[in-house]
Amino acid sequence: MQIVFETFLEKLSESVDEADFRTAMAGAAAGLELITFAYLALPPQRSGKPKLISNYPARWTAHYLQNRYQKIDPVIMRARCGGCPFRWGSDMRGFATSQVQQRLFGEAAEFSIRCGLTIPIVDRRGCFAAVTFAADEPNPAFLRVAERYEQALQLMATCFHIHVRRKLSGNRTVDGVLLTPREYECLQWAARGKSAWDIACILGIKPRTAAFHLDNAKKKLGVRTITQAAARLGLG
Repeated sequence: MQIVFETFLEKLSESVDEADFRTAMAGAAAGLELITFAYLALPPQRSGKPKLISNYPARWTAHYLQNRYQKIDPVIMRARCGGCPFRWGSDMRGFATSQVQQRLFGEAAEFSIRCGLTIPIVDRRGCFAAVTFAADEPNPAFLRVAERYEQALQLMATCFHIHVRRKLSGNRTVDGVLLTPREYECLQWAARGKSAWDIACILGIKPRTAAFHLDNAKKKLGVRTITQAAARLGLG
């Protein structure tokens, strides 16, 4: 478990887009013999769009979002109450599910999503998210892993959420110029007085890679030095 968790954290620190985050969590899940996962973060504003990072079948996730199932999904409704991780099945015992909700479960089952372990996340900013590890059936292996590693999975889910929120949800515009997640991150550290070598150590990348991103940020902002580029962060 320790190797899986350490590798997971390394992958998170290196992730700069949704594909990277998907690979990081999928690899960790596979290391624990969990096949599929879904991370869903709901926006604080009603007009905002939910963020879904998952290795579920693409047809299912597209259908789920198109129909706004996050608004009626009993699993998400239960998770929004917060609390401890919980296991669920197609019957969702203890919940009065409507016909629409039952249809949702029936459609999910067509994509081999019939049960799972869901971890609610409510962070200090009041943002809600949930990470679900799903399976086709509640077989002994899945139940054993879910029970044995529940606390570890909860920690992984929280780390995943924090990294995603920090790297994908923030405003990366500097003085009216949009930077990539990695360019923005490197520039933030440069503004704190860190060198390319320091930034490489912090982010777990090569010094030349950090220098590359800083140079790109400098060119986009039309300045000659990293100090000038970093000074523009306050104008973004």
